[in-house]
Amino acid sequence: MEIPANLFKTLLREDVAQHAMIRVFDSGETIISEESFIKSIPIVIEGSIKVLRTDPDGRELLLYYIRPGESCIMSFLGALHNETSKVKAIAEETTTLLLIPPDKSAEWISKYPEWADFMFKLYHRRFEELLQVVNSMAFDKLDQRLERLLRKKAELHNSMVILTTHQQLADELGTTREVISRLLKQMENNGIVVLGRNKIELVYSDNSL
Repeated sequence: MEIPANLFKTLLREDVAQHAMIRVFDSGETIISEESFIKSIPIVIEGSIKVLRTDPDGRELLLYYIRPGESCIMSFLGALHNETSKVKAIAEETTTLLLIPPDKSAEWISKYPEWADFMFKLYHRRFEELLQVVNSMAFDKLDQRLERLLRKKAELHNSMVILTTHQQLADELGTTREVISRLLKQMENNGIVVLGRNKIELVYSDNSL
């Protein structure tokens, strides 16, 4: 697979093609592990990545998704300072990545203004998303967070049918499967979702959340 022509301008795209590699990850495959050193900076070409943080008790919390044309700013910062990763990145679906060598990424910051602009805009976007996570945990009830997560997944996959398990949702929201199952049943009774085996159909849309 070639690098999409609209991803970068000609000179930068040629440099990327020379030094980067393309790799496909299966759904659920770990791309970056916590406490591991960053060997490459991923840019999504197709598919999506979910970025999570694990607390000392082993519970996970979804921070944000990385979509086509985006990268993981946390991996860039970790690589820039030669630090281990503070997050875990997992393929949300079958995902094709462009893997950038960390030394080249740092070099391109001064060499290509468009690369610097790409990274700075990405940093700003991720910072806003992390603020939303903090606000949601501080002020929103769990049922609101669950419904928002389902809508985000539906948007991500462009489908109202979401292939996931109650345990996966619990992991992403930092709670238990039993709590998620109870909330999903309430949502089904309220006509918001239809539950199936390892799938959830979102049948109600309200932009107020």
